[in-house]
Order: sequence, then structure tokens, then C-alpha cells
Amino acid sequence: MQALKIFPTSINERVVDTAVEALSDGQIILYPTDTVYALGCDALSNRAIERLCAIKGVAPDKQLLSIVCADISQASEYARIDNRAFRLMKEWLPGPVTFVLPVSPRLPKVLKGRKTVGVRVPDNAIACALARALGHPILSASVDIDDADELASPDAIRMHYAHCADLMVDGGEGGTDHSTVVDLTDSASPVILRQGIAEVEV
Repeated sequence: MQALKIFPTSINERVVDTAVEALSDGQIILYPTDTVYALGCDALSNRAIERLCAIKGVAPDKQLLSIVCADISQASEYARIDNRAFRLMKEWLPGPVTFVLPVSPRLPKVLKGRKTVGVRVPDNAIACALARALGHPILSASVDIDDADELASPDAIRMHYAHCADLMVDGGEGGTDHSTVVDLTDSASPVILRQGIAEVEV
């Protein structure tokens, strides 16, 4: 697996371009977010989505899947965001919150039949730079490692996923807490589905 070192305080465009090229080729990457590291693929590639879901052992038409976006504007192209939802998202994003929203028909056919999608805009310059350079969201799923020290270690993550991921964007030590998940499918009555690192009040 190729590993590329990058620093959130000084984004290396060549690293971003290499990672985006891998995503565009249908490859699976490992990359940092503002919570734990994530497995990511091009959110508009059926083949890549099926591959990522196989790695995670989930069905794309049944499991809640999340897209990482550069900003709310990009998210609005792939999820339906009404005025109430927009106000809450603007308050908490970028940040470690996943908002569950009605899905847009712009997502690919492998996700057809889904009514919702998780939307993230991480407070992480690397993740946002990748989504911005790709031009559309990254379908993402958190890495699964039981040991907290290994969960935060890029080297341990790379070894754990060496058999199935193609490239790692190493942004340094990661987090061990997960995002808070808020259901906004009925924006008038938001529901916290998972209390994570962000203490969201709805």
C-alpha cells in the first residue's frame, strides 16, 4: 500500500492530487478526519462503493452510509437540505457531526432505494481538501480497530488494512472518538441517534 505523508497545517497539493487520482480510479483510500481515520472511495462510483462495502461487510442498500463533503454547499447537491436543517448544520459544521438527511437522486444506482444518507463536513483540512479536489463527496466509513492506541496510529491502521486498501493519506495521529449522529430527515424534530464527541443540542 502506498502511504503519503501530509500535514493539516500545510496541505501538499501533490499528495491531494495523487489521492484524488486514486479515488477517481476506483481505489480505496485511508485518510484522516476530525474523528477516527476513515476508509474512503469515490461516492459516484458504483464499483468503488461495492468494494468499500465488501471491506466493511455491509450491504449498500441497507447500511447507513456517509459522504464526506468539502462544505454544506457540496452536500446540498447530494442530500436534501431544507432551511431548518441548513441552520443546524451551519451551527455545527465543520465538525464531528454526521447529519442523516433525505438522499438526492444524484448519488449512484448502487445506492438507489435508499431514503437517507449521512452527511459529514469534518473539521479537518485534509479531508475537506480531498473532497474539494475530487469535485464531489467521498463515500466514507470509519476504520474498525478495537485497540484505542492502534485506532489512532497511522502505522497500525495501514498494517490492518494493507490487504484491502490501496493508498493511505497519513495525516498524523488520529482520533479515537466517533462523530455524533443526528437524524434530520424531519428537520422540525431532530433526533440524536448516537452521542459521539460533539455534544449537539437539538
